[in-house]
Amino acid sequence: MTNPFEDPDGTYLVLVNGEGQYSLWPSFAEVPAGWTVAKQADTRAACVEYVETHWTDMRPNSLVEAMGG
Repeated sequence: MTNPFEDPDGTYLVLVNGEGQYSLWPSFAEVPAGWTVAKQADTRAACVEYVETHWTDMRPNSLVEAMGG
């Protein structure tokens, strides 16, 4: 069985949490508490591209705020 989080032919969502961290999530799986959908179901490649474009600062939002912006 293939890992559904690494299936190149799978359909994924892009999730984001309150700290501004992103995650690829298999579209068939329930979105976990604390996460929201940032990009609707699409190919893995399209979702990876979305994350690479939008998640440009790897620091959690709380750290950015603690460092003064």
